[in-house]
Amino acid sequence: ADSRAPRDGRFIERIGSYNPNTNPATISLNFERALHWVNCGAIPTDTVRNILSREGVMLMKHLQGGVKKGAFDEAEAQKRFDAWKAEKDAKIEAAKANLANAKSADQKKRLEEEAKKNEAKAEAVAKKKAEIAA
Repeated sequence: ADSRAPRDGRFIERIGSYNPNTNPATISLNFERALHWVNCGAIPTDTVRNILSREGVMLMKHLQGGVKKGAFDEAEAQKRFDAWKAEKDAKIEAAKANLANAKSADQKKRLEEEAKKNEAKAEAVAKKKAEIAA
């Protein structure tokens, strides 16, 4: 960014967005560009660091550091990342399924309660009509 620009004004590159209003929160991120900027020395804020960690950017940076040091090769790093990503995706899908099940169970419970209330009202109305007719 231009040093003359206000601090919160311009940004160098938009690499993603975060929507906390959905459950679970929706994150769209350009993984390659985020990794590029982190490798170039960009220092993310605490919130952005958490988002990057959740998406695996920080793990990939860590694994690439291991490749540079010679601890393991690129294929092993990719294999470890893919295993982590699969496990993470499974957890997110399980959370979504759990939310959907809880929501449908809550809807069923509310529908049953509403049916009971309607039945009680119908009985009360029928009783009043019987009293009026008698």
